[in-house]
Amino acid sequence: MDLKTIGKNIRKYRVMKKLRQEDLAERADLSVNYVGAIERGEKIPALETLLTIINVLEVSADMVLCDVLNTGYMVKNSMLTEKLEKLSPEERSRIYDVIDAMIRHS
Repeated sequence: MDLKTIGKNIRKYRVMKKLRQEDLAERADLSVNYVGAIERGEKIPALETLLTIINVLEVSADMVLCDVLNTGYMVKNSMLTEKLEKLSPEERSRIYDVIDAMIRHS
């Protein structure tokens, strides 16, 4: 289990929200150094801290934890499904063809 992905996901959603580490730290009542250590995977936040960060980022826990949960692929699948639904039928068909080819060659 690679717990560093928790920090990577926190960083990803922080950047998507256009927040600096300083902004997240201030809103979560944490030090900037601690937020940086979490994002680099050097520290794993306590549950209460993790929940605070998740609430500040306005994401669900499964989005942050999807890479370390056994059911994480279900989360990723539903996120991909949402993205695919926004595409045209032609674009979707091309993507499905690529996925099929990758599966055949794996």
